[in-house]
Amino acid sequence: MVTRIAVQPEILRWAVERSGLSYRDFREPVREWIQGESQPTVRKLEDFARKAMVPFGYLFLKTPPVEPIVIPDFRTFRDEKLRTLSPNLRDSITDIERRQAWMRDYLIDMGSEPLAFVGSLKATVSQQRAAALIRKRLGLADNWQSQHSSWENALLGLRRSIEEVGVFVCMTNQVGLNTRRALDQNEFRGFVLIDDYAPWIFVNTNDTKSAQMFTLAHEMVHIWVGKPGLFNLEKLEASEDNVEQFCNRVAAEFLLPEERFRASWTKRGSLLSRCEQLASEFKVSPLVVGRRALELKLITRPAFFKFYEEQMEHWRDLKEFRRAAKKSIPVFWQQQDQRLGDRFGYAVAQAYAERKLLPSEARDLTGFSRDAFSKYAEGKLRQQLGATE
Repeated sequence: MVTRIAVQPEILRWAVERSGLSYRDFREPVREWIQGESQPTVRKLEDFARKAMVPFGYLFLKTPPVEPIVIPDFRTFRDEKLRTLSPNLRDSITDIERRQAWMRDYLIDMGSEPLAFVGSLKATVSQQRAAALIRKRLGLADNWQSQHSSWENALLGLRRSIEEVGVFVCMTNQVGLNTRRALDQNEFRGFVLIDDYAPWIFVNTNDTKSAQMFTLAHEMVHIWVGKPGLFNLEKLEASEDNVEQFCNRVAAEFLLPEERFRASWTKRGSLLSRCEQLASEFKVSPLVVGRRALELKLITRPAFFKFYEEQMEHWRDLKEFRRAAKKSIPVFWQQQDQRLGDRFGYAVAQAYAERKLLPSEARDLTGFSRDAFSKYAEGKLRQQLGATE
């Protein structure tokens, strides 16, 4: 006789909403279960739990569990705070927390000193002073973007500069190696976890390269302020939190210094042409340029938000075109360097080579299979050896 299980309708609704899927995405008759027309078998319920990415045991609770958000959540949508985390976002945060905990212990064992700049910046200083201090620590000139030929190169250059001072940077568009678990750019653009030995930046790359630049700069400022956070920067605006506002202003000044920006801004031509011209100069997106112009009162709010909607529509069309054409697909190992970050990848490879890390631990930290990790570690060590010769 087949055993069937009665599940609280509220739990089933919660599981579907938490997954971010619709009822039609499930092969199981979830609506029938909720309405009491039928009950699931153990196997059907297990299949549902896997699809919904919810722990199987949760389905036997009487009321939905409270899943606390472990870092300050500054995300908003249409001026309302977002309250939930998808399984993909929650698992991404958990992965980074695990890597950060290991990396902190590893650095302490290696005799590393805490990073003095973490939490060194007060939100009371001027944005010009704050941006100058960060540039100085990174060894960057006021016009550092001019050294790069494209947005992509400038983004890579900034990431390397940030990693060189001790910050870890992860940039990916999926959970681990699972291409079916894509990260939603509308849910979040990035998050930052603070630690005085291993501060960590996470950038969701399901966004334009030039928009990723602003996310990276924003999160970088959070580390100097010493405040963790999760954000989506809807319409490139920070939440009403004072620290968030400060980080946004400093990020804008870091990428588009006011003095240079005003000198380059022209009132001639369309808003698009003006923004594209400065986007090329500062290696950011036209949207970031438009947002800076609004901040400096060079354009009106209605003009900016009309421009914003037009640009987002263009970006969505372009994204669909590129997906259909299958262009610009990075090779697998380049993707892994982005996903894990150079510093973390090398540290894991080095610890594994020195037998300070078990094979199972290395695979757990990186998400690789045994053979894939061996190839990755070998490549990272060879890469590091070549850099020191």
